[in-house]
Amino acid sequence: MGFKDALFCTFCSLLLFFFSCKCLSAELELAQKALIEVDASWNLSKKIPDTLFGLFFEEINHAGAGGIWAELVSNRGFEAGGPHIPSNIDPWSVIGDESSIYVTTDSSSCFSQNIVALRMEILCDNCPDSGVGIFNPGFWGMNIEEGKTYNLVMHIRSLESVELTASLTCSDGVQNLASVSIQYIDPSNWTKIEMQLLAQGTCRTSRLELKSVKRGVIWFDQVSLMPSDTYKGHGFRKELIYMLLELKPKFLRFPGGCFVEGSWLRNAFRWRETIGPWEQRPGHFGDVWNYWTDDGLGYYEFLQDVLDSLEFARGSVESTWGSVRAAMGHPEWFPVKYVAIGNEDCGKEFYRGNYLKFYNAIRKAYPDIQMISNCDGSSRPLDHPADLYDFHVYTSAANLFLMKNKFDRTSRIGPKVFVSEYAVNEQKDTGKGSLLASLAEAAFLTGDVVQMASYAPLFVNDNDRTWNPDAIVFNSWQQYGTPSYWMQTYFRESSGSVSHPITISSSYSDSLAASAITWHDTEDIFLRVKIVNFGRNAVNLTISSKGLQAGVNAAKSTVTVLTSDNLLDENSFSEPNKVVPVTSKLPDAPEEMETLLAPYSFTSFDLALDQHKLVSDM
Repeated sequence: MGFKDALFCTFCSLLLFFFSCKCLSAELELAQKALIEVDASWNLSKKIPDTLFGLFFEEINHAGAGGIWAELVSNRGFEAGGPHIPSNIDPWSVIGDESSIYVTTDSSSCFSQNIVALRMEILCDNCPDSGVGIFNPGFWGMNIEEGKTYNLVMHIRSLESVELTASLTCSDGVQNLASVSIQYIDPSNWTKIEMQLLAQGTCRTSRLELKSVKRGVIWFDQVSLMPSDTYKGHGFRKELIYMLLELKPKFLRFPGGCFVEGSWLRNAFRWRETIGPWEQRPGHFGDVWNYWTDDGLGYYEFLQDVLDSLEFARGSVESTWGSVRAAMGHPEWFPVKYVAIGNEDCGKEFYRGNYLKFYNAIRKAYPDIQMISNCDGSSRPLDHPADLYDFHVYTSAANLFLMKNKFDRTSRIGPKVFVSEYAVNEQKDTGKGSLLASLAEAAFLTGDVVQMASYAPLFVNDNDRTWNPDAIVFNSWQQYGTPSYWMQTYFRESSGSVSHPITISSSYSDSLAASAITWHDTEDIFLRVKIVNFGRNAVNLTISSKGLQAGVNAAKSTVTVLTSDNLLDENSFSEPNKVVPVTSKLPDAPEEMETLLAPYSFTSFDLALDQHKLVSDM
């Protein structure tokens, strides 16, 4: 039996009551009353787009470099100081005084696109036993854990034999966690060194040291240190990838918004320079968010000259750029289905003219790709062709809550809505990510018509809060989801499900938002009713559904609530689960139930429909 057929034959009337454990007398005295009516009949239901819920990744807040990309060395190619030598090598630092070591940069690299190399001259004949050299602290300290292995790759050159020690130490340089000796008789030509270091201890603020006790000159370039246990060996931090997978996204918008264009054209994201061997990628300075990236996390890994980039992603292995992709080990084409032309550029003088040039060229080469305009088509029709239009909103909690019906009256004909960036970002409402912000965002998502939606920004390294708030917070070894992250888990089953008309009757309705869907997993079909209480009062709520033809399987039914004692409560490294959804069983759920909604809460009822009755009624 197909899902649609099962849904069609599962609808009759149902009155739902649930007695909340929060039925304190004080709350009941202040509780408002509300009736929610769900029309679950098949003829009034609407198919929700398969692509409704997704993710937007941008290199901001060190989301990639020093974040999801597991590279531990910052400025591994010594290029961050620019091509003019001698150059700044931050965050690399020197171990030893001026009488024992001299460090500078020159243009002797063997990589044509990365000409800068580091030159280390050991001046002492009787160097300290511990050696002199250089160290790299990574991105605010490297997380090194006992028992784990770390892959060290670097290129070295010297005019004489080399005696070098590579070590992982704690930030003070005293506690040695791992060490390996490197001895080469004749590295007069650039030599690639690959070694593994096994950590004998744990330190969350470690550094990589390269030291020697032998007088002489050693050149270094492209020094990389990666954990050996990255996600599927692809170089991503596993724990951060798992948090993304938990959201079950149906699309990924990348490589970013403002990061792609740059404030100056010379600092724009050049996709050609982010493919191929990592040692040959020149990296670039992201002048919008003001930090250097080595572009190890480039177009290839995360998967505009736009047609060439699309050929790299989708072209045959015989095509010019498709063959490059195949040579990198990925002959299968990437499923690029959408292209956004520009980012927040609609108001610029030449946008429409340039847009049409891109639109026509892409349409001719790839007629199946859907193109996204930067211009807002929610209030009036676009004056140019597009499959979707991009809508961004960053505002206060009150404003975003009031936008819950923003697109309900938008034309169903023509370009669809892509809400690629939304969030509450006023400091008084959100702090570093509050319950209040997540409730307003949840209400906004209960609206209609939207084809695709993604929260922004996705990640923030706690050491670089350029933009606040964000969905996932991390440092070198910890991570947690903000309430806005957990709010999104309520919508992960929405993509491809069926929505039902819903009405709210109450004098308190201005503080409520609700939606209803029918969805299924591999075994069961559920009616899910999501309700946001954006007010300070509890609500005695009755939910009435008509059109169902099946009872509720109480054993598989659940209720999930996101709330907290204070509407500005946040999660943190010390309290990562302060504001998270709590799911409870409904073992005694009859076909007539009632509920008390907590103040400032987001509640989801997942009512499993009785499969035995479905079969008997067919």
